[in-house]
Amino acid sequence: MLIIFSSRMFYIIQPGERAVIFRPFTSGLDKENIYQPGFHVVAPWNDFHVYDVKELKAEETMDVLDKNGLKVIIDISVRFNPIYQNIGSLHEIFGKNYINQLVIPEVRSSVRQVAGRYTAEEIYSTKRSEVEQTIITETAKILNKNYIDMRALLIRSISLPQQIQQAIENKLTQEQEALAYQFKLDREKSEAERRRIAAEGEARANQIINSSLTTNLLKMRGIEATTELAKSPNTKVVVVGSGKDGLPLILGSN
Repeated sequence: MLIIFSSRMFYIIQPGERAVIFRPFTSGLDKENIYQPGFHVVAPWNDFHVYDVKELKAEETMDVLDKNGLKVIIDISVRFNPIYQNIGSLHEIFGKNYINQLVIPEVRSSVRQVAGRYTAEEIYSTKRSEVEQTIITETAKILNKNYIDMRALLIRSISLPQQIQQAIENKLTQEQEALAYQFKLDREKSEAERRRIAAEGEARANQIINSSLTTNLLKMRGIEATTELAKSPNTKVVVVGSGKDGLPLILGSN
């Protein structure tokens, strides 16, 4: 009897696995006691359910409709694992086939609901990151309520009908060209404004200087300059009062 029932009595739970027990003749499913990795002995009339709780991955390619009814093909990759301490509740509601019963349907539902709020252009280009983040938030919320920890969800690719995709790409190209042209115009306007301000400042400075240059001031500045030049070793003769407007002359310079 021991040899016959050994496969239903002796279990080794590997690292990355957990187990729950179902006692059909006594207490039923034990959701509170989660069996940890190691060797376990179980009565042969009880059912021992081992779960892989390592990170798992599912990939889905689905057709969804945007807010205008245009078909969009989205390729999704989701990484997840069961919440260790809740595999009893997970087993009770969904069983060991929870990936097909829960994870994939909820991912599909979230993607379709979110995609229906945006246009194909927004999904494909202008709001792609926003769409992805919304899908992540809504999917993680519903999976977490059902004892699944979603680690990541990625939009691997988005495909549109060729004609629509080409039209969107052409539109984006034209928008980029328009932005570049506007930037060039703004830069030229800024440069013209800078030159105008510089010219006005220079003209104003010249006006102030001209209004302050009197004849007596010029003579005084000339005398000061002559005095400094006279101190130079290259200056030989200084004739005072013989130059234009009565300014000194400097003769014999080397």
